[in-house]
Amino acid sequence: MRVLVVEDDRRLAGLLVRGLVAENFVVDVEYNGSDGLWRATEHAYDVIVLDVMLPGMNGYRVCARLRAARVWTPILMLTAKDGELDETEGLDTGADDYLTKPFSYPVLVARLRALVRRGGMTRPVVLRAGDLELDPAARTCHRGHQPVTLTAKEFAVLEFLLRRQNQVVTKAEIIAAAWDEAREPDPNLVEVYISTLRRKIDAPFHRHTITTVRGIGYRLDGHREARP
Repeated sequence: MRVLVVEDDRRLAGLLVRGLVAENFVVDVEYNGSDGLWRATEHAYDVIVLDVMLPGMNGYRVCARLRAARVWTPILMLTAKDGELDETEGLDTGADDYLTKPFSYPVLVARLRALVRRGGMTRPVVLRAGDLELDPAARTCHRGHQPVTLTAKEFAVLEFLLRRQNQVVTKAEIIAAAWDEAREPDPNLVEVYISTLRRKIDAPFHRHTITTVRGIGYRLDGHREARP
């Protein structure tokens, strides 16, 4: 099995290389994010060990860039941080697993073997409605050939609407899909995000994709092309 280690702590990287070689892994190592990104896109690996705090380009960006480039190699992220928010950010950018330093070496090896057995993630389906396209893996949105920049929350709301396109969804359903239950917002905040999405994905392109269904919620109509 071939593994790429991207870790700027040379002492730790050396220990990982020696330990993984002893476990019959074939190991390559890079010490910064830019070089790690290049090697991961130019060579095939069974699994990648990716540190978060890297010089040049941090691990979150490396992970996101790999997924945007359709590199689906399993990624185990390492970090000295310890927090739920950090774990969420790592997994949201496309990582498959997460390990906080200091970690148990046998646990690391077990996690890597589990990722290899599971294999690389299947390329997620690109969501489309007319000429609107949302790629959940690459975290990109396009209207025709024009890229549309969305915040994380806007992306989550639009993804839910696209997955339920041509169906009427309530504010409560949107909140359940796009917000953490522990931080449930005022339902009126949904109106704010719907308005922002309309300004970004509809108005500049003379579309009217998101319809308000009075008294119920919203519907994303992939077949309506022009403004009424």
